[in-house]
Amino acid sequence: MSWKKRHRSFYYKYAEDPDDIILKSSETAHLIIDVQKTYLEPKENQKENEEWQPFFNRMKDLVIPNIKSFISFTRKKKVENIFARIACHKESGLDRSLSQKKPGFNYLLLPKDTPSGQVVDELKPESDDIVMMKTTDSALTGTNLRLILRNMGIKNVVCTGIFTDQCVSSTVRSLVDESFNVIVVEDCCAAATDELHKHELEIMNMNIFLKVHLNLKLGNKLARL
Repeated sequence: MSWKKRHRSFYYKYAEDPDDIILKSSETAHLIIDVQKTYLEPKENQKENEEWQPFFNRMKDLVIPNIKSFISFTRKKKVENIFARIACHKESGLDRSLSQKKPGFNYLLLPKDTPSGQVVDELKPESDDIVMMKTTDSALTGTNLRLILRNMGIKNVVCTGIFTDQCVSSTVRSLVDESFNVIVVEDCCAAATDELHKHELEIMNMNIFLKVHLNLKLGNKLARL
């Protein structure tokens, strides 16, 4: 199925297909969202760890290798790679948003220098890469990323990372609300389950979804950089 028809929800079933995508390198940024070591650490509870195994496998076998290849591709095309990671300034976490102070999955205490809060080694940012720290789901909320993108003349943001149904989707919505063109690379993203991942892609439909392959021949059918 063409990317123009993928993940259509009920609301957009009869909508016209979007135009072909042509990306200008100087106006495009690649945003890597929350691919941090903490999310790949085994769970303490054996049953919970087993339930998370498909996610771990997807990250190891598909998402991280694909993002690594995509970063290499974008560097060659002179596209900015920007990293967003969850991190707080205070050791106590006092500066965290309320969502990260509440108990449950979103509870996170990751002071900025915590080893497990760093970007995974395979995707380690280079010295000139921008790294945004956030204590919110959206990479725009509570950061100056919006200003940075505008200052650099960015109009298009290609999003990769985790979790599709949480920080990725929140960031996508914020970017679209700010009138950026947004592309989500679906096999450079993951949710806790494949069902949640696919469901969220449908919910976010008509933002533009590409499926990038390891050969990264984006110019053939999907987009040109």
